[in-house]
Amino acid sequence: MSDQEVILLESFCKDLGLEIVFAGRGRVTLSSYSVTRPGLQLAGFFKYFDSTRILVFGNSEYEFMRSLPADIRQQRVETLLSYHDVPCIILSRDLPVLHELIEEARKTGCPILRSDKMTTALMNDLFFYLNEKLAPQTSMHGVLMDVSGVGILLTGHSGIGKSETAMELIKRGHRLVADDSVIVKRVAGDLIGSAPEMIRYFMELRGIGIINIKNMYGSGSVLDRKEIELVMELENWDEGKVYDRLGEGAQYETILGVKVLKHIIPVKPGRNLSIIIEVAARNFRLKSMGYDAAQELISRTIGR
Repeated sequence: MSDQEVILLESFCKDLGLEIVFAGRGRVTLSSYSVTRPGLQLAGFFKYFDSTRILVFGNSEYEFMRSLPADIRQQRVETLLSYHDVPCIILSRDLPVLHELIEEARKTGCPILRSDKMTTALMNDLFFYLNEKLAPQTSMHGVLMDVSGVGILLTGHSGIGKSETAMELIKRGHRLVADDSVIVKRVAGDLIGSAPEMIRYFMELRGIGIINIKNMYGSGSVLDRKEIELVMELENWDEGKVYDRLGEGAQYETILGVKVLKHIIPVKPGRNLSIIIEVAARNFRLKSMGYDAAQELISRTIGR
């Protein structure tokens, strides 16, 4: 897991549609998946308070603060923001900001933000955002494609033909997610792949150079992110190796603790890899719906 993610305040607010009331330190440091509505803290109970969580003020917190005597309200807000690792405070429903909150934020640098959404909707947005930003991640060498709706990660030694195969798949109407370097995150048990921002939409073809797939084939030829459902490793054909012909010997690759079905595809002149990958994608979909051609063939054979 990413222990900590530091995000510029403007980017954070743009991603979540938030208004900056007070910019403070100008950044948000994320280290917790959870979000807190600080009702207990405003009531004076700070034991077990996790100050690394984003604080969300809804209508209940706002009205409770207003009901407090001015000196008590000042004391509670001062104690709350004395925890200098509070990432930020967000007010939902376009609530006004009490002057005590702004005054203490100026002393501590804590950003104060606001949303026009209802509190529950805002917290849902934050939950999904935090789960993605703080998700465990790794970088893998390969090409990630969306083939007939299936996220397929092509792997193999450099020069085996991954990019050329991906190029043929793009020409056949499928979509590129990442070439050469794939950032993989485990989000809520799923593996989500994307390209590093600097090389998104670019592909290297030996003998040609660098091309921009989006500019060349249009926005329908690319995708920013895709769940990885199938790994296909390309390797040079080994005459002495026995390759799976019935599809019974299922293999898996473990990525960030998640097992992903894996096919090893031997490469030699005359094999049309793009068609093989298309067939693998369609077969994967059929199996996920409960149909297995190999099992049907075996049952027919045994039944004779």
